[in-house]
Amino acid sequence: MQIVSKIVPCLWFDHQAEEAARFYTGVFPGGRIHLVTRYPKAGREIHGREAGSVLTVEFELAGQRFTALNGGPVFTFNEALSLQVMCEDQQEIDHFWSRLGEGGDPRAQQCGWLKDRFGVSWQVVPQEMLQYLVDPDPAKVERSFAAMLQMKKLDIAALKRAHEGK
Repeated sequence: MQIVSKIVPCLWFDHQAEEAARFYTGVFPGGRIHLVTRYPKAGREIHGREAGSVLTVEFELAGQRFTALNGGPVFTFNEALSLQVMCEDQQEIDHFWSRLGEGGDPRAQQCGWLKDRFGVSWQVVPQEMLQYLVDPDPAKVERSFAAMLQMKKLDIAALKRAHEGK
């Protein structure tokens, strides 16, 4: 077996690794599952999982490999780690915001951030947002940032108007 990426994020789930991987690969065009591994009989006294139940799911989204692990309820996701989706246009923002947010926590939506139904935090961001935040004109940066703070799902046209002072 060949390792494709040197760094592969591993997402720890209680028991929803396969469900999450199937959901994510359905949200991202071209997303796919590469491999499912299963718990063996060995170590059941440590991991507590039935032999044959899903251990890991190797999957790919937009060219990035991930591992989803069924590790039990010991650890949960929080906002200290999020996955950024850099979007080319408002249609992409609308798609990813809507799909990733299905069944998620609506209270955890601010400035392009959302939490999905598995507790994973995502940032759905227009690619040009960084340009607005590093503009050499501090007034443009202030307006762009202030506009972003008022949004849940980011609106490219509104951000552009704020950046331009319109």
